[in-house]
Amino acid sequence: MLDDLKANNRAWADRMLQRDPQFFKRLEAQQGPHYLWIGCSDSRVPANEIVGLAPGELFVHRNVANLAPPQDANYLSVLQFAVDVIKVRHIIVVGHYGCGGIAAAVDGKRRGLVDHWLHPIREIYDEHQPELMAIADGKKRLDRLCELNVKRQVKNVASDIFVQEAWARGQTLSVHGWVYSLGTGIVNDQDVTVQDPADLKKL
Repeated sequence: MLDDLKANNRAWADRMLQRDPQFFKRLEAQQGPHYLWIGCSDSRVPANEIVGLAPGELFVHRNVANLAPPQDANYLSVLQFAVDVIKVRHIIVVGHYGCGGIAAAVDGKRRGLVDHWLHPIREIYDEHQPELMAIADGKKRLDRLCELNVKRQVKNVASDIFVQEAWARGQTLSVHGWVYSLGTGIVNDQDVTVQDPADLKKL
């Protein structure tokens, strides 16, 4: 089973060794990325490839619709490890246009457990309903909801006690919000970067 994936793995490992015989030895020695990527689980959004970074250069947390909910122990564990242990310098929340999670949150269909997970997006939708309903094109409306979701998740990350404590002790740490376009392969900075508690108040 899955022989094709195992064959791909061996071919990839061989290519990496041909380019750099010490590549895997260095990976074994330590992990010291400067970036934490909080992105969507969508298979079309491969974090390292999008920003051209090799394994070991990007710490990654992915879930449906790139949420950063303050009650999720999985996300919080990743955040604390990234901030307190690895001491990343940048946390990047990355949504993407055409996100199935964003669409599923507001299409009125019931899917089970994932409906609970996507509830924060419905809250964002309700909060911004006048703006969103003024957008006649359904795709563009969902794209805007995607952007609003990224902004909210940036606020969630920057409000978290682990990030707040890092700033209080003088640690260099910035939180950014991007949206990736499946159609162009380009990330779009949403200009919601937070570098300290004063920036957070502006969101």
